[in-house]
Amino acid sequence: MPRKTAGSRFGARAPGKIPTKVLIAALHNIYPTMKWTRDFGLTMRMILTSLLLLIVYLIFLGILAALGFPFESLLLVAALMAFLQYYFSDKLVLWSTRTRIVGEDEYPELHRMVESLAARAGLPKPKVGIMVSPVPNAFATGRSPKNAVVAVTDSIMRTLNREELEAVLAHEISHVKNRDMLTLTMASFISMLAFLIMRNWIFISLFNDRDNNMGALILVYVVSIVVWLVSTLLTRALSRYREFAADRGSAVLTGNPRALISALTKISGRMDYIPAEKKQEIEGANAFFIIPALSGNTLMELFSTHPPLEKRVAALQELEAQMRGY
Repeated sequence: MPRKTAGSRFGARAPGKIPTKVLIAALHNIYPTMKWTRDFGLTMRMILTSLLLLIVYLIFLGILAALGFPFESLLLVAALMAFLQYYFSDKLVLWSTRTRIVGEDEYPELHRMVESLAARAGLPKPKVGIMVSPVPNAFATGRSPKNAVVAVTDSIMRTLNREELEAVLAHEISHVKNRDMLTLTMASFISMLAFLIMRNWIFISLFNDRDNNMGALILVYVVSIVVWLVSTLLTRALSRYREFAADRGSAVLTGNPRALISALTKISGRMDYIPAEKKQEIEGANAFFIIPALSGNTLMELFSTHPPLEKRVAALQELEAQMRGY
């Protein structure tokens, strides 16, 4: 009898292991002409967001320079933080969510699904991770396709059937394909700088050697708030659109948007029964999850990292109708 890994019906050991190179070659033969249609809307939003943030950044620096504000040290700190975030963001996400990288011998079926979807998308196979949590969810992280990790919680594998899980994995693979994680990481630099000034405004003012400059310091603080607000709104808007793009990518890779609709509905419905403290444990990684681990009592929808479930379902239904020629 084949041995099963505890906690998942997707962890059964296969009777025979197909070599990775053979499997990928077979998948490319099955999908020899498959083309990934670049999401023009996502590409333009990435470019537009980057340009707008650059303008905000230059205005911000110009105001600081005009006021004689010593911002060089803050730039250095922010640049260091951005560098660390760029190179170690995947490890930080895995560490904060207690996600463990698992081998093919532990979850062979899960590995085969990820490998198959990556091959269809023309990507190298990402690492596969398991996060132990009662919150059914999944996420992708990594600064490039070569460094990507696709992870799922153990509970999502008990919640979804095979088609639904494949659709969720395809959504995460689409994030890797779109490279939107890197764009958001770099775009967060400006809001990070403004936040540093906001948070350390009093401390910074103590080291300012100019007399009677409290008005200038207050202006810097106000400008920092505006810059943080604008940059946050821009990055959140991009984040919400990238979820739509990943949903479309899932439908393209699987040819089954209905499976993703079912998966999103199941995950969202299950969230209402998860204890609040369990969701709070992982809410810091909500931007990465396919469904944010929140009760829905948010302060402002503008600051949400994900679009409403109803809009995602409607977009997938419209896509399904187009695929079926309705």
